[in-house]
Amino acid sequence: MDIQIGNPTQLVWLWLPVVALVAVLFAAGARRRARMRFATANLVRRVFTTSGKLRTALCAAFVTTAMGLMVLALLDVRWGKVSREVPQKGIEVMFVLDVSRSMLAEDASPSRLERAKQQIKDVVDEMAGDRVGLVVFAGDARQQIPLTTHYDDFKESLDAVGPHSIRRGGSQLGEAIRVASNSFLTKLNAHKAMVIFTDGEDQESDPVAVAKKARQDTGVRIFTVGLGDMDQGARIPTADNGGKSYLQHDGQQVWSKLHGDILRQVAVETDGAYIPAGIKQVNMADVYQGYIADVEQMEFETAKIDQYEARFQWLLAPALLLLLCEVAIATWPTRRVAQAEHTASTGRGQSSASEANSPEHSTAA
Repeated sequence: MDIQIGNPTQLVWLWLPVVALVAVLFAAGARRRARMRFATANLVRRVFTTSGKLRTALCAAFVTTAMGLMVLALLDVRWGKVSREVPQKGIEVMFVLDVSRSMLAEDASPSRLERAKQQIKDVVDEMAGDRVGLVVFAGDARQQIPLTTHYDDFKESLDAVGPHSIRRGGSQLGEAIRVASNSFLTKLNAHKAMVIFTDGEDQESDPVAVAKKARQDTGVRIFTVGLGDMDQGARIPTADNGGKSYLQHDGQQVWSKLHGDILRQVAVETDGAYIPAGIKQVNMADVYQGYIADVEQMEFETAKIDQYEARFQWLLAPALLLLLCEVAIATWPTRRVAQAEHTASTGRGQSSASEANSPEHSTAA
């Protein structure tokens, strides 16, 4: 039988029934030693009945077994697959990632590119049902990952992208926006968001005009995340004979800065938002919840999902039953004694009344 355990870490709680069992055995030994001090061995059986020992043993067994079953119920044991039709609802989010060489600058540790990848993953971790895709760009742009809801596969493919993904050098932000706007599955004027991660460098591709047209044609809202130091900037490292050198132009080292003005204009023209991340750590969960998740959602096609049926109740029900049995056994002798005392008291009252009403008592009076 195919069994799935949802929370195997809960096994650590098995120490509870073990400790309870050890405590019961220790208490039983202590009671036995106390009885031996109270009476000699030949009188112990006359003074103490064996029914008390049996009751204590049963109660201890019921409680420790119930505790063990409750711990097993915490494991979230599942078996037996069932298929369910699950309606999907969300938005389409196309991530646009700058993979030009300027994104290798290390002012945002470990580099602008690696920081952008992590920020994309942080956004994806907040999603539940949204479709995600990826467009990469430098001197050209292309769709790297089509829209999908398989987030693990998306992250794995994201890790593999870099400057080698686009052969042509440069930075064509306008072309990236055009390619991304044409990569959505739906053509409705809603339900779509584009999130751009770049340092804002652009080589006259007119990204603001392209973004404005994309907003009019497809209804996409564009959110831009600016990476890099906007004041001093940083040098662009290159690999040279196994060591590290820096990109040069006309004998001078090239310094790359964050150009936030273009990114701000793109966001404003498309009813989006500009996030000047710079070289700081940004909580992308807040960015998603505060901005991207605000995009109007749509109903996607219904998905058929195979799930294991939860069976924790099969363990929890007998545990509760054992606890009820323990309570009944522990209190049953007390009830019998109370009932016997009540019967004896009633009998004595009736006897006194009979004596008061007898002829002999009346004659004496």
